[in-house]
Amino acid sequence: MIMYPAIFSPEGEYYNVTFPDVPEAITFGQGIDEAVEMAQSVLGLALYDQDSFPKATNPKDVRLNNENNNDFIVAITLDIAEYRKNNHSKVVRKNISIPEWLNILAEKENINFSQALTEALKEKLGV
Repeated sequence: MIMYPAIFSPEGEYYNVTFPDVPEAITFGQGIDEAVEMAQSVLGLALYDQDSFPKATNPKDVRLNNENNNDFIVAITLDIAEYRKNNHSKVVRKNISIPEWLNILAEKENINFSQALTEALKEKLGV
């Protein structure tokens, strides 16, 4: 689970959302609930393919825009593994080797090898 402070800037019934630590993550939403949901989504998109993440600033150290006294901080949390699983299920090809006798039995039973391997990996990894 990762957490980053987000700056929410109200504009009527909408909220613009920016992340001081992830400047490419910018979004908005109608109402607080939608803005939080959109913030989680854009954060996941911005960090999806990164191996290491930027250090999160302590929310008390985030400076708000002095021109707009209505800005406020919301801590946005995201399970990046869950985000990757739910939003970006790109399929990759793998070449595997199994014992011949197991191959014969599986083919007789019309086992889908890709599906069986995927299910076994999910079970093994607990996801």
